[in-house]
Amino acid sequence: MRKQLLAAAILAALVSPAGAQDGYRFAIVPKAMNNPFFDLSRDGCMKRAEELGNVECVYTGPVEHEPATQVQIIQDLISQGVDGLAISVSDAGAVTKVIQQAVDAGMPVITFDADAPDSVRQAYVGTNNREFGRQLGELLKQVRPEGGTYAMISGGPAADNLNERVEGVRESLEGSGWTEVSGSPQFCNDDMALAVQQMADLLTANPDLDAIVPVGGWPMFVPGAYRAFVDANRERFDSGELTLVVADTLPVQLEALRDGYVHGLVGQRPFEMGELAMDILLALKEGQEVEEITSSCLDVVTRENVDQFLQ
Repeated sequence: MRKQLLAAAILAALVSPAGAQDGYRFAIVPKAMNNPFFDLSRDGCMKRAEELGNVECVYTGPVEHEPATQVQIIQDLISQGVDGLAISVSDAGAVTKVIQQAVDAGMPVITFDADAPDSVRQAYVGTNNREFGRQLGELLKQVRPEGGTYAMISGGPAADNLNERVEGVRESLEGSGWTEVSGSPQFCNDDMALAVQQMADLLTANPDLDAIVPVGGWPMFVPGAYRAFVDANRERFDSGELTLVVADTLPVQLEALRDGYVHGLVGQRPFEMGELAMDILLALKEGQEVEEITSSCLDVVTRENVDQFLQ
């Protein structure tokens, strides 16, 4: 799929009709610009736009996770007349109307990372999130096959991609000896410091809790606070009484895994999502057909193979 899109985009750039020579402005709208996960999508978007030559990547979104602000920013981009939109959807219900407005204005609209499948968006590029959740569950079973009690931390309760991950974890762990505690998942709304506090609160509420599974990397994106949490529970962590399996594989997380602060990670490829978003928008703008769903790969990282990913 990637090679086909690249070929189509390059061909379109060479034979684009009059008016396209000035280039296209494609906007990539994350859930929150203070989330380092989306920095990688931005970098992929910028790199691919530079390679294409006739595309500009506009990266803008809410500073923090605020669905209403995301909708307002999308409306502003429509008013500015950008040539296409790629959105990581904070709240699928909230964006459905504004996506319709963009399509009615003649803009191709795709989603990345987090989908709005009931909207009129034309394509989605990102993770199969239910499978992502299953892989987190499988990794937990691999690290601790005897089972126990676990809790999850999620982001926004209206984020379909995160809800799918939660369900994937539950599906994987069903009947395996693992039991989810009451009050799980906790929702941090992409507030990284809050995610760390919620980990501590879960242990306070459930002193014998055996595992915590954040379905996004939020607590590890504040490495000082996260490492302090693990150090405060170091005896339980090192003895295997407390297991931590976390989503995403950003460099700061890989370093924490190498240093013994997490038992395993399951990661997405946000840089690739940013690249593919530009390819797909350009293909749509030039009248090319694209796949409705483009799934990126997942990486399972443990202490045995973390050095490979750090390279």
